[in-house]
Amino acid sequence: MSDATELSGRDKVAAELKALEYELSVELPRALRTAAAHGDLSENAEYKMARERQDFVRARVQQLQQQIAKLASIDISKLPRDRASYGSTVVLKDMDRGVEITYRLVAPEESDFEKGLISTSSPIGKSLLNKEEGDEVKVQTPNGVRNFEIIKLTTIHDES
Repeated sequence: MSDATELSGRDKVAAELKALEYELSVELPRALRTAAAHGDLSENAEYKMARERQDFVRARVQQLQQQIAKLASIDISKLPRDRASYGSTVVLKDMDRGVEITYRLVAPEESDFEKGLISTSSPIGKSLLNKEEGDEVKVQTPNGVRNFEIIKLTTIHDES
């Protein structure tokens, strides 16, 4: 995977994190103060909703911080040079349909099926890990078993 694509995944997570941290530190305290000014907190729906949103945002911030740490910890030098792994682009022949499909294996937070970016933790992504060009792969999907052959494999090292 090129640095630009790798950064886009990180940048997307970082942008969401920045927005949520701003909401947590500026917008929600303001909403809580405004709601508290309305009086009895035990029957104040506005206050209750702001508190629930605050709890959700705190949990999401923690989750995003973990994702950023995970993305930062990928050691590209340790990824295989001859087998499919994170950052690899694979051209597959769908043996059942006779069509070619191209996928890039990415981290879950970078996945976008419409753009051909599939997570290494998805059924297809998992089945492709550590496979080589020429390998046949059977994938159990929600719609049944699919059979692929890896026609071409480009690893993250080939693209650098």
